[in-house]
Amino acid sequence: MTGIEAFLELLATAGVTRIFGNPGTTELPLNDALLADSRFRYILGLHEIAVMGLADGYAMASGGVGVVNLHTATGLGNAMGMLYNAHAEGTPLIVTAGQQDRRLRFNDPVLAADLVGPVTPWTKWAYEVTRIEDLPNAVRRAVQIARTPPTGPVFLSLPVDLQMEACSGLDLRHPLLPDRGPRPATAALEQVATVLAHARNPAIFAGSRVLEAGATAELAAVAECLGAPVFAEAVSSHGRLPMASDHPLYRGPVPPWSPQIQDCLSEFDTLFIVGANEMRLYIHHPPETPIPPGMTLVHLDSDPREVGKNYPLAAGAVGDIHAGLADLLKMLNDRLTAMFQAEAEVRRTRWAATRQKEQTALRQRITAETGARPMTAAALMGALAAAMPEGTAVVEEAPTTHQSILERLGVFRDPRLHFSHRGWGLGWGVGVALGVKLAWPERPVLGLIGDGAMGFGVQGLWSAAHHDIPVTFVVAHNAQYKILKQCAAVMPLPRMSQGEYLAMDLTDPVVDFVSLARGFGVEAERLREPDAVESRVRESLLQSDRPRLFEVAIAPQ
Repeated sequence: MTGIEAFLELLATAGVTRIFGNPGTTELPLNDALLADSRFRYILGLHEIAVMGLADGYAMASGGVGVVNLHTATGLGNAMGMLYNAHAEGTPLIVTAGQQDRRLRFNDPVLAADLVGPVTPWTKWAYEVTRIEDLPNAVRRAVQIARTPPTGPVFLSLPVDLQMEACSGLDLRHPLLPDRGPRPATAALEQVATVLAHARNPAIFAGSRVLEAGATAELAAVAECLGAPVFAEAVSSHGRLPMASDHPLYRGPVPPWSPQIQDCLSEFDTLFIVGANEMRLYIHHPPETPIPPGMTLVHLDSDPREVGKNYPLAAGAVGDIHAGLADLLKMLNDRLTAMFQAEAEVRRTRWAATRQKEQTALRQRITAETGARPMTAAALMGALAAAMPEGTAVVEEAPTTHQSILERLGVFRDPRLHFSHRGWGLGWGVGVALGVKLAWPERPVLGLIGDGAMGFGVQGLWSAAHHDIPVTFVVAHNAQYKILKQCAAVMPLPRMSQGEYLAMDLTDPVVDFVSLARGFGVEAERLREPDAVESRVRESLLQSDRPRLFEVAIAPQ
């Protein structure tokens, strides 16, 4: 057995069946070994952005670990933006890169570089394996660290001669696959429950780690018990949904800017933070803190770093979110008075009525904008909502177009079906949509991608065609970096606030994504009418056995 064959044996014992990669010379032993190993499917990407996105989406949807193989130095460099995304998401990835031959390293050969140093800030653990005897423990450690909450990417550098080195007698027992982690301490949860039981008007701020802990139903039960609306993280770090978007208490993401968040939360006296980063802000905007003055905070999370990180807490608990919410619900039921329960019922009724009123107004807005040409963002999203069959997974990388409209309409009855950015290295969405489809081949998958993001990730379309991955892509094409124009107005910047922009418009020429997609082997067409979007996208999601792309022009303002 060679080193790389031992590596594959250990991955197989961990349940890995797919390896995502773009090879170079220092990775050739892996590709050679895979020719004789039918346990794995190698998913090829033309660029590391696509490769990392594929693995990221596959790991998020499957709940397992994604394995990525990159070329040394330059290939790893190309992947760094997507590694940051995985770091921000907490996606369990094992990222590997070949390293130059150890016999050449002293002489400074071509493509030799420090691979561990650059990735260390954005991984849970990074190591270069220099002895064949250490390889089994390195792989076991990588799997275990990546999968242990708080989950995240790890990195292994594998010298090319170590991959080819003959070995025998290695301990190839499987990695220990951890559970979600210990239950939160009872005393800590009791403090959280006591604070919530004395709240006059509580709210919940919940993040992606709720879903990733399998705790969306438990969160909904706690929200109903308290009569508390549930807010998700802002669009700038929104990620996965903490509960079903059609739940009457679900309020969607908080606004992006500090003063708007304060206004949004100002009526509440207590905020229960669960499975979320404590308000990852995007642009500095007074006031310094988005938390309303005098608000009481409590926090439950699997990530100890997040609990009390930015704001003082009245109580906090660390541990498995699923178990913690289940225990907390029992404690609340023991503590809540009859008066609290009656007031909670009033709050539940109020928020349900508010949600219904907002949805009616949103549908009326979509109808009113249906006749505009080019299409407005709201009209496009209304057409997509009508087009999507039940159970469609949506990967979105088009923030100024999606406007959380699908959530606000209650489309995601299954919260697992929503995937959005947490890191904002552009080009993420194409690969992630393909990875989600590989993990869930029975589900329709829609990739909603802005034209700016598609410009970064377009190489992923080749992988869709090459591997016959039938994702339906909709490119929202407004020929600009609209999010940057919006941010310039918020900062504010004097000339951009007056409508003057430099390097924000993608014109002269306008990118032709239909031709690009066809060049990568993906069927593509341009749609201009909402009715055509609804019918053609629905047909593709229901019937297509191959990838398709639809380009839709969006009004620039």
